[in-house]
Amino acid sequence: MPRADFYLIAKDRFKAEPLRLVCELARKAYDANLWTLVLARNAAQAEELDELLWAFDDDAYIPHQIAGTDDEDELTPVLIASPETDAPLRPLVINLRDGAVEGGFERVLEVVPADESARGPLRERWTQYKARGLEVNKHDM
Repeated sequence: MPRADFYLIAKDRFKAEPLRLVCELARKAYDANLWTLVLARNAAQAEELDELLWAFDDDAYIPHQIAGTDDEDELTPVLIASPETDAPLRPLVINLRDGAVEGGFERVLEVVPADESARGPLRERWTQYKARGLEVNKHDM
């Protein structure tokens, strides 16, 4: 059964830098040999995440790239896609965009901001995933 996991930002280190949580989720996915697609909100966020993945942990190397930059997309375990790039879904999707992910995936991870006022759309997304029959879980981070 496909599943949606919502990661609620609660820790100070993630409040200050929410993309750090995305890096940790990508590292866990890579360590578990799960091919991952990160759906960035825009090209600037894709670039920021790309840079952060290179530097966030001296002891961890996560093979990644921005989709469409060369012909190696299918060979890269963590692929970052901006809305302008057409990238096929992978078994694991980390969604940073405004809408629910449509299509075939095994698991989607949604990062929920610490700001309570920004959580409304994610509550709607929770309902959408549940209505589509996905198993839905919440994790406090």
